[in-house]
Amino acid sequence: MKLVITGGSGFIGSNLVRKIINETHHSVVNIDNITYAGKNKSLSTIENNPKYKHYKDDIRDPVRLREIFEKEKPEAVLHLAAESHVDRSIGAPVIFIQTNVFGTYTMLETTRSYLSQCEHFVRSQFKFIHVSTDEVFGSLGLDDLPFTEKSRYKPNSPYSASKASSDFLVRSWNKTYKVPSLITNCSNNYGPRQNTEKFVPKIITNLIKNKVVPVYGNGKNIRDWLHVEDHCSALLKLLDDGKVGQSYCIGGNNEISNNKIVQIIKEEMQEKLKRSNLTPLISYVADRSGHDYRYAINSDKIKLLGWQPSISFDQGIKDTIDWYLSNMDWWEI
Repeated sequence: MKLVITGGSGFIGSNLVRKIINETHHSVVNIDNITYAGKNKSLSTIENNPKYKHYKDDIRDPVRLREIFEKEKPEAVLHLAAESHVDRSIGAPVIFIQTNVFGTYTMLETTRSYLSQCEHFVRSQFKFIHVSTDEVFGSLGLDDLPFTEKSRYKPNSPYSASKASSDFLVRSWNKTYKVPSLITNCSNNYGPRQNTEKFVPKIITNLIKNKVVPVYGNGKNIRDWLHVEDHCSALLKLLDDGKVGQSYCIGGNNEISNNKIVQIIKEEMQEKLKRSNLTPLISYVADRSGHDYRYAINSDKIKLLGWQPSISFDQGIKDTIDWYLSNMDWWEI
């Protein structure tokens, strides 16, 4: 099967592309404009593989997307391309609206036009998988039940609002135009090749450089952490078995406070770096506007398809630290 993956040079996208090329018979057409979050070297090990092709193009460009679809004739789309950093969305929300909302609209319209010209067999097998976030559901209290596919949308940042908008577009294009789409809402990802402005790699790289780690507010905010490899395996499961018109929540069942994450990484890195005098660790900074307190995901629905997260947080964080220690040329500025 030939897959179009948008944002395939980003953090989740590059892990997904390598997994597909190395572990399946599928081929990949990666549409990624290579912004700050994407790196060509994230895919250096497979860039010459005959099953892989990269187009450095913008998902907001309908003419170019139409040309790519007509040439490549994809059999499925996994739409990951997005602006995803909450802090950046607060400072420059228009970029998030342009990419996450208008970019998703353009992808949906390109897919709709393309499928209208395809044979029935292609249309009947096609899937448009839209990769979204649990942040669209807003913030949980400490005693609230985890998010499910039936949770109300209550976004609290320009980023989460833009992703919520894109989810609504995907749903409506399925209902109105019969675009064969499904939506995923995942919890916080971590793992190799994540941009160092994100929380886990910022902790790791700051400790390597013996710098303090900035933490918002009092550090008690809670996230449900999912290893990127488990997220990728969930997306491939949905490519095979996910039901068109449905949404699926994907979580790691690892609810951990920001303070605890910092402590876990510090203890692990003291052992790996053989240092007992790591810089005093946390510098608490003014809390972020609209900062959600807690996220948690109930993944029962996708588990019914046979998916389970397989990487424990203890092992996953050790492997992630090892990767950043061994690949300083990838991230060091």
